[in-house]
Amino acid sequence: MSQIVPVALGGRSYEVVIGPGLIDQAGSRIAPFLKRGRTAVVADRTVAELHAGRLVSSLAHAGIEAALLTIPPGEASKSFEGLADLSDRLLALELDRGDLIVALGGGVVGDLAGFAAAIYKRGIDFIQVPTTLLAQVDSSVGGKTAIDTPRGKNLIGAFHQPRLVLADLGVLGTLPDREMACGMAEVIKYGLLGDAGFFAWLEENAAAALAREPAALAEAVRRSVAMKAEIVAEDEKEAGRRALLNLGHTFGHALEAETGYGEALKHGEAVAAGCALAFRFAVAQGTCPPADAARAEALLAAAGLPTRLPQVPGHPFAAAALVGHMAQDKKAEGGAITLVLPTRIGHSEVVRAVDPAALERFLRTEGATG
Repeated sequence: MSQIVPVALGGRSYEVVIGPGLIDQAGSRIAPFLKRGRTAVVADRTVAELHAGRLVSSLAHAGIEAALLTIPPGEASKSFEGLADLSDRLLALELDRGDLIVALGGGVVGDLAGFAAAIYKRGIDFIQVPTTLLAQVDSSVGGKTAIDTPRGKNLIGAFHQPRLVLADLGVLGTLPDREMACGMAEVIKYGLLGDAGFFAWLEENAAAALAREPAALAEAVRRSVAMKAEIVAEDEKEAGRRALLNLGHTFGHALEAETGYGEALKHGEAVAAGCALAFRFAVAQGTCPPADAARAEALLAAAGLPTRLPQVPGHPFAAAALVGHMAQDKKAEGGAITLVLPTRIGHSEVVRAVDPAALERFLRTEGATG
């Protein structure tokens, strides 16, 4: 049984469909968006081996001709080189604006294929079929597409909304436990930033969702998507409230930059550590109760996620280097650091012009050097 969460954006509105077996239904669900029955499916090689055959078969059953384009797995594919290679292969297929791209995979594939769709012949439609928990609850919804650069994560990109998101819960059965935990970091983030009731529900049910218990998993995904859809509908291009979705990300992106965007530290793990750091920094600033920071850290740790700098590969980090990365974050304005900081579980605020010296002092108390 599937559930539908609408993303209300006027003429660019779309649905997020959540449930098992959606890849096998993809052909009939995607066909209405095509004018001449042609598409390109972009997947990394690991996901392609697991799921692309079923997706292409479903598309063929609906009369859709699909070309499968695979990319190397991992964050390194989200680069100028990866974008150029994918764009060239899309051009070789001679797709036109009546066709579309299907992104089958996690956040890397969704970001890369979505950005390629945004710039291909000045814009072509695309559909998200996310295959990780993190992508299902976060990156596939909201239209953020981007690549990384040596200067930072997701700094080159575009807002380009999908036409449809198919979140097949069944594919999570093949997802490694580490990837499930990474997705749970984003799920927990939603409770931390704006829904204390959801956070309390997760304290009781996160373990069941991580174990892929169907009802708990479906509810965790549905509530996360519904919260993001509401925020995106209100603030599509992050001019206001949508920035709250970056709770933990400024700290987390700095750690990812220091660790080289590799397998040592995955994005969800960086977000978890970043959320814990954001709570403890807010405590240090006197704006968040210590008990709330302790609850946040406890739930993240129970999910098997890092919450302290010494748990992050590559430790110790230089405090000045981390703060330098934070100053290059997309939310920074005029070189001044902007952070999303909690005031309590279920409520966060955007804080501008954060004192870099205070950040460095805090990071040194957390184990950074310098």
